[in-house]
Amino acid sequence: MTITAPPLTPSATCLVVALPWGLRSPAVARRIAAGWLEATECTRTADAVLIVSELVTNAVRHTRGPCLLTLAEHGGSLDIAVSDHSEDMPDVHRPASGDQRGGFGLEIMRHLGDSLRVVPRIGGKTVHVALRAHTVAHDDRRPS
Repeated sequence: MTITAPPLTPSATCLVVALPWGLRSPAVARRIAAGWLEATECTRTADAVLIVSELVTNAVRHTRGPCLLTLAEHGGSLDIAVSDHSEDMPDVHRPASGDQRGGFGLEIMRHLGDSLRVVPRIGGKTVHVALRAHTVAHDDRRPS
């Protein structure tokens, strides 16, 4: 028996983009994410686009297949996720050391995001970074 679900489509709160494996995929993902985030009036577009770039770059660097970028906003929080076809799990708890080539992407995502988690699945994994999509502007003026 085959069960199919309706495909996820871009909407006001969700964007799903299938990206082919290739060196251009991170740049394509950045452009698409920036456009969608600006349309949703996300106040942390630059942080979110950097996270997208790091996630897609990791998928391209560590796999040889396509990946799926998902951006979903839920009540002011943004879930940035990239699914790939590698079952190799990144060590999200190990800090990057300055003597290795690369490895700083997870550190950047841990610093910018509110949480980072990896969800394994048969035939791959999904890396999620949660980010508060809207920050409250604060007034630096002191009361008189």
